[in-house]
Amino acid sequence: MSGLIDHLGPHAGFILASYGAAGLVLIGLTLAILRDHAAQKRALDALERRGAGRRSGREGA
Repeated sequence: MSGLIDHLGPHAGFILASYGAAGLVLIGLTLAILRDHAAQKRALDALERRGAGRRSGREGA
């Protein structure tokens, strides 16, 4: 690992911290998307249980 840090020069800490922060942001966004998808799916299932249909399911629409 020290070879990598030497290769990045005097700003290695900043560069690695930036990559780490970007990775954490991407992971956070991915988790938020997955949570929202699950919530939207639950909401759609609840609507369908109450009798609301999908417009895309109608023929000739």
